[in-house]
Formats: sequence, C-alpha cells, structure tokens
Amino acid sequence: MTDERLAKYREMRDFTRTAEPSGDGEVRATGDRFVVQRHRARRRHYDLRLELDGVLVSWAVPKGPTLDPAARRMAVQVEDHPLEYADFEGTIPAGEYGGGDVIVWDRGTWDSVDEDPAAAIEAGTLHFDLHGEKLAGRFVLVRRGEKQWLLLHKKDEHAEPGWDPEDHPRSVKSGRTNEEVAVAPEAMWRSDLPPSEAEIPLGTNKSRAAAERWEPPTAGELAALDELGAKGRWRLAGRDLALTNLDKVLFPGHGGEAPVTKRDLIRYHALIAPVMLPYLVDRPLNSHRFPNGVDQPGFWHKEVPSHAPGWLRRWRYEDAEPGDTQWYLVPDSVPALAWLANYAALELHAWTSLAADVHHPTWALFDIDPGSRTTFDEVLVLARLHRTAMEHLGLEARPKVTGQRGIQIWVPVEPRYTYAETRAWVEKVSKAVGGIVPELVSWAWTKQDRRGLARLDYTQNVINKTLVAPYSARPRPGAPVSVPLEWDELDDPDLAPDRWTIRTVLDRIAAVGDPFSALLGVEQRLPPV
Repeated sequence: MTDERLAKYREMRDFTRTAEPSGDGEVRATGDRFVVQRHRARRRHYDLRLELDGVLVSWAVPKGPTLDPAARRMAVQVEDHPLEYADFEGTIPAGEYGGGDVIVWDRGTWDSVDEDPAAAIEAGTLHFDLHGEKLAGRFVLVRRGEKQWLLLHKKDEHAEPGWDPEDHPRSVKSGRTNEEVAVAPEAMWRSDLPPSEAEIPLGTNKSRAAAERWEPPTAGELAALDELGAKGRWRLAGRDLALTNLDKVLFPGHGGEAPVTKRDLIRYHALIAPVMLPYLVDRPLNSHRFPNGVDQPGFWHKEVPSHAPGWLRRWRYEDAEPGDTQWYLVPDSVPALAWLANYAALELHAWTSLAADVHHPTWALFDIDPGSRTTFDEVLVLARLHRTAMEHLGLEARPKVTGQRGIQIWVPVEPRYTYAETRAWVEKVSKAVGGIVPELVSWAWTKQDRRGLARLDYTQNVINKTLVAPYSARPRPGAPVSVPLEWDELDDPDLAPDRWTIRTVLDRIAAVGDPFSALLGVEQRLPPV
C-alpha cells in the first residue's frame, strides 16, 4: 500500500541526481510526526507534512503556516512523501523537480481531532493539533477545490495575531537558514543506503575548504580527453561534459613555446582543481571570459547561463538590485572547473566572503598595484614591508604573485568584521607601509594622476569586488598563473610575477606544495593599527 502511495513521488524524481530519499528503506513509523520544510524552489514556499498510514501526507503552503487566527493560508495538496523525508535538509539539483534548497523549518508531533483523519481528509476537513518547536495549537485544513485547501489556526491559547513565519527563518534541525544550506549542505542524503546510514555529514563552512579532498582526474580520464576530436563528450568524476572547440588557441605561445589551446586549459583546470578548489568552494564566482582567446578583448561574466548543466551549484544573491546578477556559480567539484575552462572562463575571481555569510569576509586583501614606472624590484620592496608589518602585528599571512606585474598579500580573518571594517583596517596598514617609501607610492585614484607610481589598493575589500584566485591563469601569452608564495621567496633573485604558467606550476606544487594551505581554516582578529 505504501509503495502505491509513493509511486507518484518516485515517478517525479531521478534519484541518481537528487539527494532526496527514495522511500525504499525501512523507517520506524511513529504515526504522529509532523514536519514543515521551508523550500526555495521556483518560488519560496513551506511544505506541511503529516505522518499518516506510513507516508507523509503533504501540502505546499506558499506563505507558510502561521499562529495568526485571522490569517487564511492557501495550501495545495501535493504527492505523498516517504517518512524519511521528515529529516531531509539539503539541496535538490537545478533541473530536477523542486530544484532548490530545503530546511527543516519546524517539526514535532500531531494529533488528529477527527476520529478517522484519513476519512476527514477524504471528506475535505481535517482538524488537528500541532506540538512543534515553532507551531503549536489547533489548526484546520478545509478543501476549496480539487487540490486547493485553506489552512487556518484556531483562536486558542497558542494563537498569536500578526505571527509571520518569515520572522523565524532558521532550521530547527541545524540552526541554519536556507541560504546557508544552499551553499554548503551540512549533510547529503544517500538514497541508496539504509535510512540509519543515509545522512552523510559534510562538515561546516569553516572546515570544508581545509578538510575536503578532491581527487584529480585519472590517467584514463586524461587519455580520453586527449583522444577527443575538436569536440565531444568527456566523462570526468561521474559527470558528462560537452566540450567544444578543443583545439582553439586561447593563449599565444611565449618564449618559443607552443600556443595554449582550450584542451590544454581544460586539462589544467582538472589537474589543479584539488589544490585550487579550497579557495573557491562555498564562494560566489566572478569569471573573466575570453571565448576568442586573449588576443581579443574579454568580458566579465557573473550570471549562471541558462544552458549550464543542472549539477553545477548555484547561489542566489538575495541583496541583488533588479537588473543585477541574481544567480552565481559556486564551484565545488573538479568537473565544475573543467566546465568553466570549456566556457572560456580563463580568470576565476571568488568573493572574499562565503555565500552563507556574504557580508563578513574571511580574507583581508592587500593589492600592490604597480604603476607604469614601477619596477618589479620596487614591488618586492613594498611586499617585504608588508611582511614586516604582518610580523609586527602577529598575523598569519602569505604573498601571492599575480601572474602579471604585481603581488598581493592575503590575510585570513574571522568572519566577524564587515567589509567596511576590513577595508578601513587594510587602509591603515597600507598607509603605514606607504609612508615608509612615499617615493614609490601614490594615493591618487586615477592612473593618469599617479605619475607612474604604485598604488596600495585597499579598495578591493568590498562585497563583490574580487582579486584573482590562487592558481588561476591570467590573460597573457603563455598562460601565466597567479601563484602563492612563502615569505622567504620574496628574496629569491629568480622570482618574477609571471614565473609560472599552466605548464609549469604543477611541477612547483609537486616540489614545494601550496603555501596558502597553511592559511585554510585560520580565523584571526584584526589587531589595532
């Protein structure tokens, strides 16, 4: 009987793509549980689910249940759900039925006032009491059409005029909002495992970048890439990628080397992904695209294109103004980086804040931007002064060559500061450093007013203003790469800002590792300056 009632639910879902439970497992029925899930799909709504006869009888409530007895909430009856769904909190991939993020907004037990609740539902009126963490008291569902119902709260001791579910946005299971779950689900549901083992913890935002490990492509996967013609399908880490224009030159050769093709960039993105992803995961991405190669002007791209595969993680920027980018890509896998390379996204720029808390950055950034007359030796002088400043302030930080002409200093910070606070702190340190060598630095805003001098650009510490990610390629001949350094490498006479390319940086990593890895998971308070 349960299988019959869940047939429609299963029919509507592809369990090889969605993390939702299939309902095939053995779950102990209590007969009295209820759950309300806040679900952001095509439209935000709340799903009220009552355990009855081995399934969760379900209604979608667009404005959500309320304790306000004066409110009349529309509710649409939907397909019965399996009992395991009462614990589901996570994301449903875009392109799947109900694609979006889900939290356990409330849960508890329920009692039917009607002697036979199944018969009451069939008759079109169900009276019931909820005993939840947010919802309590007597409710009634009244049918107003084939699938349309009204949900009301009775005037009782639990009634509360004006009570709005949107004032109580956090999950009773994890304490997180939909936004936080969307960018980093705390758990993944494996519908192929028994219910007691199905929920797989993924860790917190704070630990994921430091703890998660991504596997590089196998020799067989790389051979398959090499064997493709100008286009074809490539299977990578369980994902199918439709690759195009593989032999198109994206970077002209440099120093006698052969040009770099799109195939070369895709290979590099796949190989560098395990090292690069910790600086991208859980963060919205801005990309600099060059579909016709770096000899032609590129353009910035932020919005996830409509043709992007459904398995790519997306994040909606709730504060975006009308006409601004609404949906950002959040790279979280090796195939995601390979897809970006095929999309000719040569430069990757991740936000300095996590999507789960976009107003509090986790990096403070110093950008040494050389002027037309600035030599690299002078850039190194400024970088070494930053090294001294970080030592004086007792902060963990590392430098990074940009792959072009400059150097950046990255400082991991505790996400307690606003962008304005972080920017003000960086400005103070920059002004102190610049004051030591005023002959090298200009604080003028425009390049023409800087007289060819360097600028210590603290203005990058603003929401949605980004610096190039570690190990991203840069749009110059030979495909140079922005590479993290140890502090003592600033004293290496062979150091150059474009010393490493996509063809050589993997050898460097194999030899010395990733200097920035020591900063992952570090949270520091900004000392007074």
